[in-house]
Amino acid sequence: MSLARKKGMAPGSPVFMGKKRSEHFKMTLIKYDHENIEEKELAEFSADHVTNDEKGVRWFDAIALHDVEKINKFGELYNIHPLVLEDIVNTHQRPKIEDFEDYFFLVFKMLYLDQKNGKIINEQVSVIFKDNMVFSFQEREGDIFEPLRERIRKSKGRIRKVGADYLVYAMLDIVVDNYIEVTQKVSERVEAVEKKLMKAPDSSTLKDIYELKSEIMDIKKAVWPLREVVSRLDRETTDIFDEKTGIYIRDLQDHLFITIESLEGLRDTTMSLLDLYLSSISFKMNDVMKVLTIISTIFIPLTFIAGIYGMNFENMPELKWNYGYFLVLGIMIVVSAIMVMFFKKKKWL
Repeated sequence: MSLARKKGMAPGSPVFMGKKRSEHFKMTLIKYDHENIEEKELAEFSADHVTNDEKGVRWFDAIALHDVEKINKFGELYNIHPLVLEDIVNTHQRPKIEDFEDYFFLVFKMLYLDQKNGKIINEQVSVIFKDNMVFSFQEREGDIFEPLRERIRKSKGRIRKVGADYLVYAMLDIVVDNYIEVTQKVSERVEAVEKKLMKAPDSSTLKDIYELKSEIMDIKKAVWPLREVVSRLDRETTDIFDEKTGIYIRDLQDHLFITIESLEGLRDTTMSLLDLYLSSISFKMNDVMKVLTIISTIFIPLTFIAGIYGMNFENMPELKWNYGYFLVLGIMIVVSAIMVMFFKKKKWL
């Protein structure tokens, strides 16, 4: 649905906005603590899941945001604010975090490379976490969180020994790691285009430069606002995360700063590539014009000589001479040779 169609509707009216990327609603639940883990698929949100009495962490991962009916049911069961539900189904949100007293709402962009064509996939992820529960909402199946699920299944690291706040941090950590990976891939493409530009630039090179510029801007739109989110998490660690998790948040902030610096450098490099491309095209054009100018200059005296003997006056002694034609051709050749030697001496050729 477009913004134009949503115009005039009451605030807090959940309407799916974006590209439909999954046909059917799907949800998985992973319940775990330091000793046990249970993983299963659920058809929908149910009143059976509302209780907070269970030990350990429960991670509900829902896919297919276009199913607004199920999102609304989730909001009713857990008393989620309508504006939050509206933001969940609107895939054009800016990364942010909001405090609703008994839960926190977080939005961020998940970036990863399509293995088939190498294009960057930009997907919105919304997360609600309260007490020992984490709810994540994605646009499509297949994400970058599978390594996190494996860590939970195999009890690797601290993930099974800590609470839901650490799970949220772990999700953000994987997202930021992918920002770094995607940025590195773009950096490799920038280097490849730079080499191509130095060898033989053509119209496809300009297309590559503009594609790179667009991709860098898309990554920056995802990374830059998340920096503000993580900065707030760092400032308000005691309100949102456990104090021990706050140490990891600061590390996450450092990774974001490094990514942003890399993006700034890539943006400057891309602009330099564009300037270099325009300069190389201008240089080629100058070479062509120089060659054409030299050719024209050589033919000026030849045209002058040919013009004189093309006037057909009767009293031109050379016209009656048997060797006049060959003499004129010889003069033309000598004049051309002298001019070419002169141009080479001046290094114009």
